Amino acid sequence: MAKTTTTTKTQAANTTPVKFIFDKSNYTWFIISIAVVAFGFVLMSGTTDIYSTTKIVIAPIVVLAGFGIGFYAILKKSDKK
Repeated sequence: MAKTTTTTKTQAANTTPVKFIFDKSNYTWFIISIAVVAFGFVLMSGTTDIYSTTKIVIAPIVVLAGFGIGFYAILKKSDKK
């Protein structure tokens, strides 16, 4: 029984704090990208006019911009060294 407590104490002393892959700014950019994509889909649902410029041109550009921001959020390196 004494051996298990010694092993547990040794393992606890050797552990290091968890380091996340992404920084806080990455999560902020990712949340912004989700909001932009959601806004693009809201624009796409819009009015009953099927051929409106908002549905055909603007909404897809906004959605693609949101996906671009998401890719930036994933690929952005943290400022910490």
